[in-house]
Amino acid sequence: MEINNNDDISPKYDKKPDNLRNIKDVSELPHRILEWINMNSDGVFILADTDGKLIYVTTAIEKIIGYKVSELIGTYWYEKIPLKDVEYVRKQVREYPGDKKNVNINVLNNDGKYILLDCKFEQYVDGTDTYILAYLKDITYKKETEEMMVRSEKMTIAGQLAAGIAHEIRNPLTSLKGFLQLLQAGVSHKEEYFHVMIDEIDKIEAITSELLFISKPLTENRRKESVEQMIEDVIVLLQPQAKLKNIDLVVQQPIHGEIYCDRSQIKQVLINLVKNAIEAMHTVGKITLSVNCNHESVDVSIADEGNGIPDDILHKLGEPFFTTKQSGTGLGLLISKQILDSHNATLKIKQNKIKGSTFQLVFSK
Repeated sequence: MEINNNDDISPKYDKKPDNLRNIKDVSELPHRILEWINMNSDGVFILADTDGKLIYVTTAIEKIIGYKVSELIGTYWYEKIPLKDVEYVRKQVREYPGDKKNVNINVLNNDGKYILLDCKFEQYVDGTDTYILAYLKDITYKKETEEMMVRSEKMTIAGQLAAGIAHEIRNPLTSLKGFLQLLQAGVSHKEEYFHVMIDEIDKIEAITSELLFISKPLTENRRKESVEQMIEDVIVLLQPQAKLKNIDLVVQQPIHGEIYCDRSQIKQVLINLVKNAIEAMHTVGKITLSVNCNHESVDVSIADEGNGIPDDILHKLGEPFFTTKQSGTGLGLLISKQILDSHNATLKIKQNKIKGSTFQLVFSK
């Protein structure tokens, strides 16, 4: 077919077809158009009654979990979700009634495997009837990518801490060797030596346990956790690196408060931030960790005595691969923010009045 350059073959977008001209609402669109939008959407819309029975599901569900809409209508939303995820969703509903919620849940597909979905839901009231409106989106690949980033950052941290930890372990090993030589020579006061040797072994065990923690994958096991205990664990791990730079890690007492969280994830955030604070200081000084617990939130603050963060780059912190360190990956803060977002927590960064910066974690109650 020959096309004349003067022929206009482009669609006429400035004029609606007669049957679409008076449409005022999306629901008034022809079935064929609605079906096209439905099939090409990345997410799924679900409507359930207050008992949890599914009364409407968009056909995009078939692409995500493989079940046909006809197989799901009349079933209950919690039937294909692990019990711990069901309890977590119900807890969110109890503690934050009426609010919009955003949770990650595992859903069983028709192959018998669980896939991770992002779920946004809220109550929808239509006259005297109340419904639950939810939007689901598959984030399995997104989660896998994030976990690869976390593992990479964990291994980087472990390598950077190795020198300080080796030095810290060598001291008690030297003591143990000395005491064993004394015992071998037949000295008295053996009981006293045994007590000291056990203390030295406990030090080694504490440090190696926290180092091994870094290599473990992040979990999804949330419960009430002591803020004080998590801070103590982080201090054990990072104290050797701080000592190498003559920096004191100071925990401001008293510390009260618990937060509902995944212990491994929040410890990872604390490790990232305290390690950053150590690296930001080029002279002798201290890093102060403090906790403020009030009716609305639990606030964990990490204040260093470094040069501070210039205002012109403050807003860039947390962007992928942005870093002020020569050997940095730029992923530490990004990962920390992602973890905090999943815990409905926020990170605030501010300049100290005299010198340095303060990173504050705010966990809503």
